[in-house]
Amino acid sequence: MSQFADGEGRLEPATASLIDRPGLCWKTARAGRFAVLMDNEAYFEALASSLAKAQKSIVVLGWQFDPRTRLDPETRPDDYQAQIGHQLRMLVKTRPELDVRLLIWNSPLLIAASQGFYPHRAQGWFRKRMVEFRLDQPGPLGACHHQKVIVIDDAVAFTGGGDVATDRWDNPDHLDDDPRRCMPSGLIAPPRHETMCVMDGDAARALGDLARERWFRATWERTLPDHVETDPWPDGVEPDLYDVPMGVSRTEPRWAGRREVREIEALHLESIRSAKKLIYFENQYFTSPRIAAALAERLEEPDGPEVVLISTGKSPSWFDQWTMDTTRSEVLFRLEQADRHNRFFAFSPMTVGGQRLIVHAKVTVIDDQVLRIGSANLNNRSMGFDTECDVAVEPGTEDGERTIRRLRQTSIAHFIGAPTEAYRMAEEVTGSVGQAIQTFSEGRMNPLGADPPSRLEAFIAEWQLGDPSSTADAWRPWKRRSPTQRPLQSADGSTSKSRISGR
Repeated sequence: MSQFADGEGRLEPATASLIDRPGLCWKTARAGRFAVLMDNEAYFEALASSLAKAQKSIVVLGWQFDPRTRLDPETRPDDYQAQIGHQLRMLVKTRPELDVRLLIWNSPLLIAASQGFYPHRAQGWFRKRMVEFRLDQPGPLGACHHQKVIVIDDAVAFTGGGDVATDRWDNPDHLDDDPRRCMPSGLIAPPRHETMCVMDGDAARALGDLARERWFRATWERTLPDHVETDPWPDGVEPDLYDVPMGVSRTEPRWAGRREVREIEALHLESIRSAKKLIYFENQYFTSPRIAAALAERLEEPDGPEVVLISTGKSPSWFDQWTMDTTRSEVLFRLEQADRHNRFFAFSPMTVGGQRLIVHAKVTVIDDQVLRIGSANLNNRSMGFDTECDVAVEPGTEDGERTIRRLRQTSIAHFIGAPTEAYRMAEEVTGSVGQAIQTFSEGRMNPLGADPPSRLEAFIAEWQLGDPSSTADAWRPWKRRSPTQRPLQSADGSTSKSRISGR
């Protein structure tokens, strides 16, 4: 451990970096190059470039996979040759030594139906076994494989919140009714914000190890790391960071003798405790009572950090509206109550035409010193019930801090529809991320508040229905009961108030 001298010349241990603290990361490694890919226009273009350079192996882990997906949205929706399933088969046909493996969640009937019964129907694309396609069940009933990782030649790896599917392409303009978002059905997919990242070096090999372990658990087949002389780094992608330390954190449920892994939750909680100035989230869901309790504690401090959340205003599916949105409302109410110093801000972004923008990214920034990108939502199941993978980079340099700040400000600016420099200046003047966002009045960022619930919604939030935190309470919601602290009006008009307790 490194040391430094205090004011009297005594040597004291230096504070360990966040990703080096025990129990927070599965592996730490250095990325020779690391780049953030904001929205799937950038991701799909980079992925297409790297796939074309693959020499020995391509491994895909996904929650969803649709072989009809066009990585180039400028091609026609019915252009068979532009579809990724066809492209993967052609790669193997022209390079017989190339090993292509896809391991996708075996989604239940109701979810598969909403996806046109993909990825199940994708098996028919690869019957000749030129491409190894497997559906994978995580084990516990109701759990899902939610990791999104693609590793190419063990030299370059992509990870984040995005799947390869026909409704996932969008770019930072998030245009209303953009014809490039046309799906095979002829419908235009709704605007969607995603964030992925790409890395090489030992960090890519670490994600390759994760993929190999997943493959072994699903198939009992062991695969070996690859070594290539070529460089599959995507053309046109300029690295944001060089030679940066990175940590890989996971969530895995307890099942079949395997222990529970909650590294992602542990890293979130430690990040919240360690933050000095800013905790910034972009996330699809926001329902975890443990994370809410940690944030509430920091908001009550007189000199604690500012907390900023950007999330979808209303979930696309009715099930998520009843479960995730309802419980989020209770979490927001709790944080509003704890926010005694006006440091909590929550927003939902809209398009220019007033359409809901789906925030599917899973991004966390701590003090502009730590950047996390991954698959985990800020809900119970991502902390202990589903499989998840997040990566965190912590440069530890002033240049690295400036880079993370630039990436964060660029993302915020694209939400509000303003140049990055204009938003940066507003942040500099106000000294606050939340207040800087509020200075832009174009109506692109709506305050995300805690709407009063009906009795049924309060019941769902109290019992956290649809959001198990582990295999221990998956079918025992009484074990994860979280009494609301919102005043509930009784039939006679009186109100009562009970307190949420952080678990």
